[in-house]
Formats: sequence, C-alpha cells, structure tokens
Amino acid sequence: MFIGNVELSSPLALAPMAGVTDLAFRTVCRDLGAGYTVSEMVSAKALCYQDKKTLPLLKLGEGEQPAAVQIFGSDAGCMEKAAALAGEYSGANIIDINMGCPVPKICNNGDGSGLARDPEKAEQVAAAVVRGAGDKPVTVKIRLGWDKGHINCVELAKRLEGAGVAAITVHGRTKVQMYSGAADWNGIRAVREAVSIPVIANGDVFSPKDAVDILRRTGCEMLMIGRGAFGNPWLFQQCAAALRGEPVPARPPLAQRCDTAVRQIELAAEHKGEHIACLEARKHYAWYLKGVPHAGYYKEQICRVETLEQVYEITKGIKRDLKDPED
Repeated sequence: MFIGNVELSSPLALAPMAGVTDLAFRTVCRDLGAGYTVSEMVSAKALCYQDKKTLPLLKLGEGEQPAAVQIFGSDAGCMEKAAALAGEYSGANIIDINMGCPVPKICNNGDGSGLARDPEKAEQVAAAVVRGAGDKPVTVKIRLGWDKGHINCVELAKRLEGAGVAAITVHGRTKVQMYSGAADWNGIRAVREAVSIPVIANGDVFSPKDAVDILRRTGCEMLMIGRGAFGNPWLFQQCAAALRGEPVPARPPLAQRCDTAVRQIELAAEHKGEHIACLEARKHYAWYLKGVPHAGYYKEQICRVETLEQVYEITKGIKRDLKDPED
C-alpha cells in the first residue's frame, strides 16, 4: 500500500494518542509488529512559536520509518507553516492532521473534531497543510461526524480528497460519543466507497479477530489500533498473524510482559528524564497488569512510583507473587 509516495509494507498502524503514544511506546509497538506509527498530536500554534515543550514531541526513534507526525489547529496559515516545520524538525515521511480529537478544550476552539462542523474550513485547512508539507504526503484522521444527527464523514472525506490529501483515517464514532458505545464500521465503509485514496479503519480493534473483521467489513486497505494496544503491544503480532491466516501466537508469560513494561519506562526515561517517565509509568505499567488476578496491591504501588529503582523492586515482587492463568 502507498500513501502518496510512501510505501507501507504492513497494514497495521498505531493510532496517535495524546499522553500515550510517545517515542518509548511507539518503539515497543514497532518492535512487536506495528508497521506505521504516528506521533502524539502537536499544536500548530505552539510549533509556530517553537515552544520548547512541543519540539520533543516531534522526535522520531532510530529507524522509525515510515512514520507521521500529527498536527492540530484550525488557522490555515498557521497550519501551513506548522506542516513545513513539523516535516523539517522530525524527518517524518508523512504529515497527519488531527480532525478527530473529541476533547472539549480542543474541539470547542474549532480544532480537532470541531472542524467536522465546518467542512469548508476543514477543506481549506487541509489544502494549506498540503502546501506546507511540500513533497510529503498529508493524511487526515476524522470521525463520523459531530453527533448522530450530523454524520458528514462522506462529505468531509470528499472535500479532503479534493484538497490533495493522500489518505484518510476514520474512527467509527462521533465526537459526542467520545470512546463510548460501539464503533460503526459501516460508516467507515461508506467513506471507503466514496473516495479513491486509501482509507484506514479505526475503532474497536481489541483482538486478532477484530482486525480481520474490520478490514472485511469496511473494505479498507489498512487498520489502526488505539486503546487495544494499551499494555498489550503484542496485539500487533497477533493481528499480523491472523491477517496472514496463520496461527495466532499467545502473549508471552507475565514475567516477560513485565520486562517489556520496564523497557518502555527505561526508554521514556532516556528521552524525558526519570521523574517524568516514572510519573507516566503509573498508567502504562498498570495497563500491563490488566486482567492479572490479585494485582491490586501492586497497582497501588505503581500509582505512587517515582524512581526507576522503585519500578525494579515492584517488578521483582510481581514476578515473585503473581501468576497469570494464561501463562
């Protein structure tokens, strides 16, 4: 599959998620089968002002290609400039526009999902980013619409294609749904049938079977995994096997999963410093323990972790005291 002039050898992508898909998590997911990754979303305005806290979000890992950096905003001029800067600073192959974030502080400003309420403006923003990106293809991530009474993803997708966008990712929910309810894969299929550029399906891929089903139901060339990968980056390996029609490998034993969690935290510490990495580890490590019987005590400890040494001690205790029936 090609997105513009960029070839992707895998149909599996990791969704961009603010506060989650940092360089460390993306590295782990790529090692375990994600063929395409996208950065956390970056504010176009902050990028144009060269905010020091923003620039690190654009950093890609060694060998993290093909990959995209995602920007958000609704000012066409600012987005055009930000697209050029994002490509320059990151070295990413692709520039992605966030038109799907449902968080109120984003979309109430007209950014993210807010652009779904003004398709003409969304088209203008996309055209500006295409200009700013130069020879880098531009993609857009959208939702079905603002709410069930305003489903306009097909109209929006056609406008985006006309603006020169090279591919579209569709999350099968509305802005109002946030992440509740079931994703509407039929809505994604409607977009796939309406445009000639590649469409990436997103929403409710939590198992290898889901991966097979979403591509069959939507007719899309590629799928994007979001929450399903929380604490379970092995989902990419499993989905890849299912899509090839091969036996699906089991997740590794709990001890090995904990080693992966620790590696992710160590990678984060290298890029952000130990303190920030450990604060963020409180949610990441807990996700790795989801579904493990009697893990409550260690989850409580993880919620207070402040140093890597504490992470190592907790991990020793988990390996000693806990067993997963799946092992």
